[in-house]
Amino acid sequence: MTEDKKILATPKVRKFARELGANVSDIKGTERKGRITEHDVKNYIANELNSEKEKFTKKNKIEFSHSEFGEVEIRDIPRVKKIAAPHLVNSWTTIPHVTHHDEADITEMEEFRNSITDTFTGEKKKFTPLSFIIKALVATLKIFPNFNSSIDDIENGKIVIKKYFHIGIAVDTPHGLMVPKMRNADKKNINKINNELKILSEKCKNLKIDKKEFFGGSMTITSLGGIGGSFFTPIINYPEVAILGIGRSSKKQILIDGKFQARVMLPLSLSYDHRIIDGAEGAKFCNEIKNNLGKNFAYKLAV
Repeated sequence: MTEDKKILATPKVRKFARELGANVSDIKGTERKGRITEHDVKNYIANELNSEKEKFTKKNKIEFSHSEFGEVEIRDIPRVKKIAAPHLVNSWTTIPHVTHHDEADITEMEEFRNSITDTFTGEKKKFTPLSFIIKALVATLKIFPNFNSSIDDIENGKIVIKKYFHIGIAVDTPHGLMVPKMRNADKKNINKINNELKILSEKCKNLKIDKKEFFGGSMTITSLGGIGGSFFTPIINYPEVAILGIGRSSKKQILIDGKFQARVMLPLSLSYDHRIIDGAEGAKFCNEIKNNLGKNFAYKLAV
């Protein structure tokens, strides 16, 4: 009998531990015969964080108090940010990030998006660019399955390739950043995706969303387009292996066939796990995203 088989934990608990970046073999179970529960996993993570905090405090001890230099104010960190903090630290320290920056020409997509009208009333319909980006990402994931995977057993050279397409959407709320999953995005048309984005956003802002909706994703999209900025370095949402960052689109003069043309360009920042995705694959993935958002493809995405 192997050491791993002696560990008593249900598949649900093992998955919960993996998603938090913990190894069940390091966790002491408190139930009968040492069985590990979700509560044990939470306690382990809390203890690890406290240990790391103590190490950090000793190593980076501040010699002077901030208040010695002027007036200060002590504020509580929002609960959502406190919960997300260890997850972000684990992602950044566990995953060797590489970020690929590029721009997609979305001129035709934007013209099409802004021209969509209701079939019956003739009224203009509002579609967020994110709806099209989700469709483009799903189409690209089907060609590059490594991006729709998770590393559960890197020591034995095993990765999990997911056959589903649950896209994580970073939602900015007054409580902090939340990343719910849009389930089975590959089976939804542009209209359904657009409506579901609004529903997910409202649920997060009103804290009416089930915590299970934050797990089990394929890949995440985080967009700063509505705020501003171009390129950045998004942190991968562990245990996913990639994340697509979107900046604010802008008109630029692009040289095409020897002539400068005004085109709408969308900044893309693709972070990926370099343990299983190399630079060439990252660049090819980004090129496919650009093609899927490019000329004439908007019509296909709307289906």
